[in-house]
Amino acid sequence: MNIKMSFMLRVFSIAVLMGGLALAAPPSLPSGLSDEGEKSSDSPSLPSGLGGESSEEKQSTSSPSLPSGLGGDSESDEQEESREDSQSDSFFDSGLTGLTGFLEFRSGWRLQNDEHQQDMSIGETRLQLEMEKYWEGITFAITSDIYYDWAYGGHRVDLERGEGFLDLREANLLFSPADFVDIKAGRQVLTWGTGDLIFINDMFPKDWQSFFSGRDTEYLKAPSDAAKASFYTDIANVDVVYTPRFDSDRFINGERNSYWNGMQTAGEDSLLRTEKPDQWFRDDEWAVRVSKNVQGYELAAYGYWGYWKSPSGQIPSTGEFTFNDLNVYGASVRGQVGAGIGNIELGYYDSRDDQDGDDPFAANSQMRYLVGYEQDLPQIASDLTAAVQFYVEQTMRYESYEESLPPGQESTIDQYRQLLTFRITKLYFNQNLTTSLFTYFSPSDKDVYMRPNIHYKVDDNLAVEAGANIFWGDYPYTFFGQFRDNTNIYTAVRYSF
Repeated sequence: MNIKMSFMLRVFSIAVLMGGLALAAPPSLPSGLSDEGEKSSDSPSLPSGLGGESSEEKQSTSSPSLPSGLGGDSESDEQEESREDSQSDSFFDSGLTGLTGFLEFRSGWRLQNDEHQQDMSIGETRLQLEMEKYWEGITFAITSDIYYDWAYGGHRVDLERGEGFLDLREANLLFSPADFVDIKAGRQVLTWGTGDLIFINDMFPKDWQSFFSGRDTEYLKAPSDAAKASFYTDIANVDVVYTPRFDSDRFINGERNSYWNGMQTAGEDSLLRTEKPDQWFRDDEWAVRVSKNVQGYELAAYGYWGYWKSPSGQIPSTGEFTFNDLNVYGASVRGQVGAGIGNIELGYYDSRDDQDGDDPFAANSQMRYLVGYEQDLPQIASDLTAAVQFYVEQTMRYESYEESLPPGQESTIDQYRQLLTFRITKLYFNQNLTTSLFTYFSPSDKDVYMRPNIHYKVDDNLAVEAGANIFWGDYPYTFFGQFRDNTNIYTAVRYSF
């Protein structure tokens, strides 16, 4: 905890210094920029299912969401005056505002016998508390989950892995040192890109253990300990994120799901051992996004300098898995196409530890491509939405990779990994009942992952949910095929306040 507090103080100090520099010497504004100019939200909109609401409820909007800046109501003058009044109070007098949260009971069971895992896939009682504080132009936000894991027992608190009885989702300060700058410093959930549960240029941590075990989809996004600066101009909006110590994915390591360890299927009996970069201000990460709305289309360019977010290499002498150095450069476009919303996104993954592609113990560089489309289907049924995506991973220098393999060992990856996704959502009973099915299908890997879900809103506070994680695969070493014994069903009851 001392290290954590030290980090938070350093990040806040950096943010304050950045703000001071912006105030002391603000750059000249582009022609036409004024207080009335368009200013985007604090962060790009979350992919479908990753908002603060229950994921399936958020996915079930009656029409596809428009790109950032193409719709939505602006804040009214009355709301602005109310906020100014709250900010004028002293820190101790005004009190905490916006106290919300929920109490949830969630349990799940495997449908197949997995010799590497227990029969229960998830079992926990969770209390989430979310609070905000406004004071003299500064917003302090904290979101924390307190939970008891009665399926897997207790663990010591590990805020990086989200283990123990406490998972700190957010704890940050947001302030604006100038009209064209917002700064958020501390623990926060970050996201950008255009994919629906497919991430190319979103190099912020994910929680794959939660995703495959039956937790709400919002928990796929793990928090980052970072400082984010957003600059708004008439030319373009620029987001810069600095993470002073590498934040990896909460990756599959055998604790809750069996996996392919490179030689065989393993689980609780053989946890994945890793060597992770963890030096403050040395093993750091930078991410940049430049975006602009042009005639109703959101264009964006991305850059990332850090590490592969999940283990990507191995140390032959110790058997430990590593996180290779990685730079990512990408772009995207999203906007209305016909009666729906279309998107295109691509990214080049420059694996710095294997430039020639001839190291079998390091990840090769890749090109990644994504095309997607989403549309309402009122001609078939009311409140029916469908979406499709086509995704390709191209392994660069594939011949060098094959030649580097030990004699007799066959390749376990394809030069072109292809993935199709399908989402269909239907609402019933005045939109209180949401049924949805999200499917991943890889024709190259010959594996499938399906996420059926039913969510019923009993009233404004109470909701019940049931769903499943279903895996098929011909081979135990493909991405979804390795989880074929982890197929599970789950149920949940949530009371929100």
